[in-house]
Amino acid sequence: MTHRIKFSIVAFLLPGMLYAQQTKNLSLNEAIQLGIENSKNLKRSQNKIDLAVSRLAMVKDEALPTATTSFLYNHAEIPTNTLVIGGGDPFQLPKRADAFVGTASVKELIYGGGKLKYAEASTKLLTEVAQLDADKDKEEISYAVINTYYALYKVLQSKKVVVQNLESIESQLKQSQRFFEQGIVTKNDVLRFQLQKANVSLTDLEIENNRKIINYNLDVLLGIDENTEVVPAEPETGSKTLAPLSGYMDMAFGNRQEIKQFDLNTKVADLNIKSVKANTLPTVGLGADLYYINPSGKFIPPTDQFIMPITLGANISWNIGNLWTNKHKVTEARIQQKDVGLQKDIFSDEVKKEVNKNYQDYQLAVNRISVLETSIAQATENDKLLASKYKNNVASAIDRIDAETLLYQAKINLEIAKADAGLAYYTLLKSTGKISQ
Repeated sequence: MTHRIKFSIVAFLLPGMLYAQQTKNLSLNEAIQLGIENSKNLKRSQNKIDLAVSRLAMVKDEALPTATTSFLYNHAEIPTNTLVIGGGDPFQLPKRADAFVGTASVKELIYGGGKLKYAEASTKLLTEVAQLDADKDKEEISYAVINTYYALYKVLQSKKVVVQNLESIESQLKQSQRFFEQGIVTKNDVLRFQLQKANVSLTDLEIENNRKIINYNLDVLLGIDENTEVVPAEPETGSKTLAPLSGYMDMAFGNRQEIKQFDLNTKVADLNIKSVKANTLPTVGLGADLYYINPSGKFIPPTDQFIMPITLGANISWNIGNLWTNKHKVTEARIQQKDVGLQKDIFSDEVKKEVNKNYQDYQLAVNRISVLETSIAQATENDKLLASKYKNNVASAIDRIDAETLLYQAKINLEIAKADAGLAYYTLLKSTGKISQ
């Protein structure tokens, strides 16, 4: 009977045990690594690289000789097989005929104006562009992880302060109830503390709801079980020593994948111009052909009843019409190259504005920490003063609650400001094109 009871208890608790949340302690670097390893976007980026490499291989294949072969069997029925030419004697044809004809051909383009060379170089550059796309996606994934990680950290820090606030309010509520029983304060004072506790409890519920949403989003982003409760380590929230703004500008123009892509696309456009110009040049090719002609009608012909001629040849072709019809194509290719340069200039201006904004935002975030630390010191002193006055029945319950609310709000603001400063620093690094610096 005892064993049955134990088994029943285990069976009852098993579903809850199976679906219980896992807890995972993660540092920021570990979270970034997980996000990169499990990112579906990065896997898709790798597919794009593989596709570009495959296209490069196909372009290289175009430089190889081409070879074709064919074998033909032909049967003919000849109902009118008597032929008279010019009033001479009739010429008798067979009533039916069979023939086997085979061909084999090998051709090689010796010179095509350099178009194959330009196509190979252009495709190779586009492969590098695809690699830069993957690098850019990696930076985006890293930043998305950092952003969500800091968001979760801020929520947890806010929740910690709110819990402390609730404990303090509970203590104040008990004190006011004792004062009420002693006739020192009115029932209204007790009600105010109860109302404050209810309001802070609602805030705690909202924070917990946000935590669940952010935690779920982070689980998906990291590619881990969606029931995992992530416990972030305290990230680096202190201020970093900033280099001059010009230094971050130089890093941006040296690291940004988009700028490197514009440079590569300019080279591709230049190769495209050369390829279009190559249309005005002649092409030279070599070829060899083998023929098998067997009119005997037998698959294996008798001796001396088939021929196998072999031909070798060279050809030079030149579409001279391209000399005057190709110039507009060259003009179009040059306009496309110029447009790439203009796009780069426009993007460069956007990079300058982005880096400057993020640089100023980080400085603002650091300054906010300094101001909030001062406000906490002031709020702490004010809270102590009002706590003493309330105990001595000099201050009202409203004054006491306001002082305590200001203190805990200042604490929450400070924790959020520290996290915002850390995120602002990574945002600045992202705008330079390399988060891990």
